Amino acid sequence: MRVAFFGTPDFAVPSLRALVGEGFDVVAVVTQPDAPQGRSRSRLVPPPVKVVAEAEDLPVLQPEKPAGAFLDELRALQPDIGVVVAYGHILKPDLLALPRLGMVNVHPSLLPELRGAAPVEWAIINGLERTGVTIMQLDAGMDSGPILHQIPHAIDSDVTAGDLSEHLAEMGTLALIETLALLEQGQLRPVPQDHTLATYAPKLTRELARVDWSKDAGTIARLVRGLDPRPGAWAELDGVEVKLFGAQSVEGGGQAGEAMTADGRLLIAAGRGAVEVEEVQPAGKARMPAGDWLRGAKLPPGRRFV
Repeated sequence: MRVAFFGTPDFAVPSLRALVGEGFDVVAVVTQPDAPQGRSRSRLVPPPVKVVAEAEDLPVLQPEKPAGAFLDELRALQPDIGVVVAYGHILKPDLLALPRLGMVNVHPSLLPELRGAAPVEWAIINGLERTGVTIMQLDAGMDSGPILHQIPHAIDSDVTAGDLSEHLAEMGTLALIETLALLEQGQLRPVPQDHTLATYAPKLTRELARVDWSKDAGTIARLVRGLDPRPGAWAELDGVEVKLFGAQSVEGGGQAGEAMTADGRLLIAAGRGAVEVEEVQPAGKARMPAGDWLRGAKLPPGRRFV
């Protein structure tokens, strides 16, 4: 089976590796252009998928948009199917119809739940007890195509978005390979989604990431874990932005946002209860254990995060 693979970030890497390892003929790897980084924005950094593709000696295509002359280039490669994993563009109907068997997508939620850009993060923020991966046929909508295969997964109470994403990426490879094998044998029947049950996982914003300490400790802890490692939940302390990571709700009291210490632990009072924070990252500094930061910060009593 000739496969055109579309993907960009780390989440897509296990699926690409699996396709190569299982002997699929990957005729093209389509990924986002190299991104400028650094203060001067002069250094171009390749996306993780490109790095892996080049190491596997796979042809790489990096169109600004997957349209125009790119379609002719892809058509000449005659892919049987397209595999899309966190590529970063919504694909138009003319591209979706190009491969003989259409295109399939690896999505880290149990669709129609959590359609959109950040399903892993929102699963934790919303306090869901389970999520999973879905392999679906892509259509012109946003994560609305027929379902081909699903695998559920329980969400641990202390998991971060980074850890959950890594696990779901590995689960997605298993589901993807199973799906392609069954498709090749003509043994899969697409199941339409029930659109009335759809929920959404919109892009993460800076406003969302700012902690509201008037909320209860459980809600705040889920926000912190759901935004760990990126973009990071944040608050201000004495006018300095501090990102927070690895939170758990604990017993405690005090004025909302008040920083408290206990045996080298950082506790912050919430509207109800308190939040224990494992790591922090003050603006302009590296991420560090909260205990190390406390020893250097020497916070006086009553200091509050806002």
